[in-house]
Amino acid sequence: MRAAALLAHHIAVPIPREVLTLLPAPRRALEQCSLAPELEAELVRDADPAVRRALAANPTLGAQNVAVLAQDPCDDIRAVVVLRPDLTEEQRAAVLHDSDSGSRCYPLPWVESLHGDAEAMRRLAASSHPLIRRSVARARHLPPDVVERLAGDEDRVVQLFLAESCDDAPAAMLLEVWRWWDGSFSHPGRPRNHPNFPRSGLLRHADAPDGRMRRLALDDPQSTPADVARLARDPEAEVRHRAAEDPRLAPADAVRLLNDPAHHVRAAAVRSPRLPARVLSALLHDRDTAHEAITNPSIPIPVLHRLLAASAAALHGRTSRPAVGR
Repeated sequence: MRAAALLAHHIAVPIPREVLTLLPAPRRALEQCSLAPELEAELVRDADPAVRRALAANPTLGAQNVAVLAQDPCDDIRAVVVLRPDLTEEQRAAVLHDSDSGSRCYPLPWVESLHGDAEAMRRLAASSHPLIRRSVARARHLPPDVVERLAGDEDRVVQLFLAESCDDAPAAMLLEVWRWWDGSFSHPGRPRNHPNFPRSGLLRHADAPDGRMRRLALDDPQSTPADVARLARDPEAEVRHRAAEDPRLAPADAVRLLNDPAHHVRAAAVRSPRLPARVLSALLHDRDTAHEAITNPSIPIPVLHRLLAASAAALHGRTSRPAVGR
């Protein structure tokens, strides 16, 4: 608590050298606290890169010393400097850095805090740094001109984040993102379940060479049971899986897909409400398929109750048997 109070005090009041040297772990002070000009000028040239790296994130650092760290010989220090909110975009573009930004999947906090500021979003959407543009793309809503700029960004992760997070993402870009992305753990279903994702006109992809695009054909309101039947025989398992999930699937195709070589296609067929009752009954009584078949939505509620009661009785019978000798 004393350490936290000390740091809070020295955010506004410059921390003296004697206090800094007494801290057992000075990193947080270097990252957060105000420093006297002469101490700051000395530390940005410290021989320890860890000291300079901590200072590079310090929001109170003077412009002259930010410029020193922007020329630091360590690339990872320059990579911290280039993301500072107090740089102009011209200054940012002048900082040379080679750090890989490919793994960054969360927005910069200072950019996120500006998501409601349309002018800030316009300025930052034109940033030379992809992490800043990616952070802009994470906004829930953006001005139309910003959306248009980001939708055409050369960094396709910007487009991905726009598809996942922004309710204003355009249909054409969402369709393009679908060609190479079908959702993450944090944003399952995007871009396909985005409210702006196109539906009309998707049937033209039924004969596309790319199976990912053929999967979309059945989302078209103009698609028919005949299209479902055709795609249920597609050479790609993912397309057959999409057909197996379609409520328009013919009973004969549902039965046929029970023997599909792909497990997830067979599982979808087991859950199909189009399965004939006698086939579904057999699946419910088969130990290998019962756990999937029990989720079939066409099973009448009274039948489910009877199955659950029978299962509970069987379990009770096993657990209540008297113990026998080892």
